[in-house]
Amino acid sequence: MRTVIHNEWQGKETIRTVTCKHTNASKFLVSNVLTVGNEYEVKNETDEFIFVVDNTGKVGGYYKTYFE
Repeated sequence: MRTVIHNEWQGKETIRTVTCKHTNASKFLVSNVLTVGNEYEVKNETDEFIFVVDNTGKVGGYYKTYFE
């Protein structure tokens, strides 16, 4: 049986917290899942993306530019 690692991120220990600084996206609608000024728990991170527990309560991947 194969385990898909991103399915385990919800229960993973929080790395740190970040604050959303904007939701101005050129291609995607993110204002329905991120709120400017809110802090979010970081569950994983890559060079370009950050994976946080968003307003839906699930882990989502977003460009780092949305956070400070």
